[in-house]
Amino acid sequence: MKKIQLLSLAATILVLFSCKEKEKAKNSLGEGDVIPVKISSLSVLGLPKKISATGLVSTENEAKYSFKIGGVISRVFVEEGQFFRKGQLLATINTTEIAAGLTQASLNVDKAQRDYERAVNLYKDSVYTLEQLQNTKTALDIAQKAKEAVAFNEHYSKIYAASDGFVGQKIASEGEVIGPGMPVLAINETQKNNNYLLKVGVTDREWASINLGQTATVTLDGYADKKIDAYVFRKSQTADPTLGSFQIELKLKLNDITPAVGMFGKAEISTSQDENVKVIPYASLVEADGDRAFVFAPDGANKVRKIPVTISKIDNQQVYLKEGLDGVKEIVISNSAYLNEKSAIKIIR
Repeated sequence: MKKIQLLSLAATILVLFSCKEKEKAKNSLGEGDVIPVKISSLSVLGLPKKISATGLVSTENEAKYSFKIGGVISRVFVEEGQFFRKGQLLATINTTEIAAGLTQASLNVDKAQRDYERAVNLYKDSVYTLEQLQNTKTALDIAQKAKEAVAFNEHYSKIYAASDGFVGQKIASEGEVIGPGMPVLAINETQKNNNYLLKVGVTDREWASINLGQTATVTLDGYADKKIDAYVFRKSQTADPTLGSFQIELKLKLNDITPAVGMFGKAEISTSQDENVKVIPYASLVEADGDRAFVFAPDGANKVRKIPVTISKIDNQQVYLKEGLDGVKEIVISNSAYLNEKSAIKIIR
């Protein structure tokens, strides 16, 4: 009998506790289907406009080194990816032919010099006329200039680095027969990491709002954990005929890293224009998925409507919107998770 009484007492306590919990839940959400909510006015901030763009790493100056004269490549002293210093010898051409030409030019100068000296003596003896003397002097001058031309070509039978840099591509190799001006090495110039650029493409409207010297923040895929400072170095004055976009060159302020040419990068360019951005509390968002979400807004005295929004960024529990809430003045900022478009609400001020 006592056992039955104890079980009955326990059941009574359980029922009372359950009713109390239901009453608490009822009080927290309002009576019946009426859900109490708080609302807030929509905030709009004027923030500096940032333009996002992507591109590839390059260097300020690129060049294709070649020989002035044709011939057989004798030596190439560098390989692809190898760094070099200004004035360093990079490649040579077989100089047998050019050396023979230089020797021949020297012999011609010596002969013309002897002819001129002989003509001077004969002219003094009235054997040569003034015209004959002048002709031998002209022949001497021509021989000397011909030798200078051959010597100039002989100097450019070697390729020297015009500045610090590295080999981007080795186009020709030792033993190949190459014509005058044909590329041997494609190089990228560098100056202590100060010549690296990120070349990005932007639209015509974005191009018009970007000015030289404006700051930017760059992230390279190869160094994803580093934020690299940059600034607008050059703006193209013509659109890319293939892509239709305009090119902006950002000079990177590198310290302890040396990126590879062609590395992919993302940039955020700060402009001088301000952008009006809607700001809402993080708690007001529902069904967030990536940069898409929904917000409830009061619709009359006791109804709500569900509005889609596009998120720009989230910072310190505040959400900056890229799109949405046009014409909306107030939004729901509490109990949004319990709402749907058929919910009845009670606004708590």
